[in-house]
Amino acid sequence: MKALLRVVFRVGSAAALALTGLAAQGQAAITLHGASQFNDQHAFTKAMVRFEELVKKYYGKPVNFVLHKNSELGLEKDYFAYMNQGKAVDYAIVSPAHMSTFSKAAPFIDAPFLFRDLDHWNKVLDQDVLKPIADEIAQKADVMLIGYAGGGTRNVFANKPVRNLNEMKGLKVRVQGAPIWSRTFAATGMSPTVIAYNEVYNAIQNGVISAGENEAAGVEQMKFFEVAPNLSMTQHAITIRPLCFSGKTFATLPKDLQDAILKAGKEAGAYGRQVESSEDEAKLEALEKAGRLKRIPFADRAQMQKLVDPVMAAYAKEIGAEAIHAKIIGIK
Repeated sequence: MKALLRVVFRVGSAAALALTGLAAQGQAAITLHGASQFNDQHAFTKAMVRFEELVKKYYGKPVNFVLHKNSELGLEKDYFAYMNQGKAVDYAIVSPAHMSTFSKAAPFIDAPFLFRDLDHWNKVLDQDVLKPIADEIAQKADVMLIGYAGGGTRNVFANKPVRNLNEMKGLKVRVQGAPIWSRTFAATGMSPTVIAYNEVYNAIQNGVISAGENEAAGVEQMKFFEVAPNLSMTQHAITIRPLCFSGKTFATLPKDLQDAILKAGKEAGAYGRQVESSEDEAKLEALEKAGRLKRIPFADRAQMQKLVDPVMAAYAKEIGAEAIHAKIIGIK
């Protein structure tokens, strides 16, 4: 018993032990920590719960999971930094925009107007076109992209109706931190600014900005409809949200657990895509029926695309992603 207590003390938490595993194997069960900005109902959280279930299924030995939800450990940019450092967070779903410090090509994973529609988006993921970018992130950030969630179509939410490019001109809109987002939105005539995700609501409420852009799950979760009830249907991006795993943590794990994590990551990502893409329309319909937001048809998406295309091509060349860009565009 004294020996067992010493093990508990070294690990730092009784919750980090599977006592049955200790008795049978003489060692502490491994504990993996995940993080989500959202609650149980969000597609990202659901995908990570599925990841936990699948790892346990494929590993078949005691392993503990602790999923910190509702931004308990900060925001996605914090999670990625923690995984890079090998502390606090072992796995999380993170926007590619937050990986740009380590890889200029990372935000290209789901840049605006990269995918024609959900069918094209699925084909790109199925053909593993993004592997060179994932390899670069693993090398430079020591964070592995083990699966791809996402699937939400992003639109612009604003405190006034935006129906066309003329009404979009000069719109003060919050964008993600990666340069490609500011450049593409500026090309369409908007006035983009980078603001932390958790500050967008107050920024619109206080008149610092007039708009933001997000998929249905984010609009619902963050209640953006309360300050910006007009959802302009620009359909400018389809999200890819990698399920990430710390390379430093991964290196410490037994081979059979590593194998289980890689297998589970791919399947959990596919599950997350199915959940989010299928829920997208339903969430918007529910919000609209409840009178919380109004979907505004956007007449100039084709013209918007033409304005963005040269910016995307130039950016792909700048970051050395020309081949990937060409391959994505070429997929029919």
